[in-house]
Amino acid sequence: MFVMGVNHEKYNNSLKIVSSASCTTNCLALWPSIDGAAKAVGKVIPELNGKLTGMAFHVPTPNVSVMDLTCHLEKAAKYDDIKKVVKQVLQGPLKGILGYTEDQVISCNFNRDTHSSTFDAGAGIALNDHFVKLIFWYDNEFGYSNRVVDLMVHMASKE
Repeated sequence: MFVMGVNHEKYNNSLKIVSSASCTTNCLALWPSIDGAAKAVGKVIPELNGKLTGMAFHVPTPNVSVMDLTCHLEKAAKYDDIKKVVKQVLQGPLKGILGYTEDQVISCNFNRDTHSSTFDAGAGIALNDHFVKLIFWYDNEFGYSNRVVDLMVHMASKE
């Protein structure tokens, strides 16, 4: 099981069958975390099993979901610092795979969005410096399909 930007470099062309996980796993694994619908993230990043939790739920569009990720932070962090770190991460190898917005958005804003997920900086909240709720939007079909294509291109490059 491979997620672009997380463990795709572990692919080798001796594998005959591969999985690009699920749209939820592609949304979560990149931040990274686990929810009930995406236990597969634990297969992609085993060291995170049981350390984070989140929940995805469909919104009134046929293809867009929103992820509510609740985290207990080991090291204290202000919400503004979390936003800065996310912005920095998106300038590296995850550029184009993950997104970031401070706009006021709703589900239909993410129809045909190519990102695996987009961090909604305005929707999250820090209950304190150790407990945060982060919100991510994603197009279940379009964003996921883009990652499947990315994985196929990566696999072809190893032939």
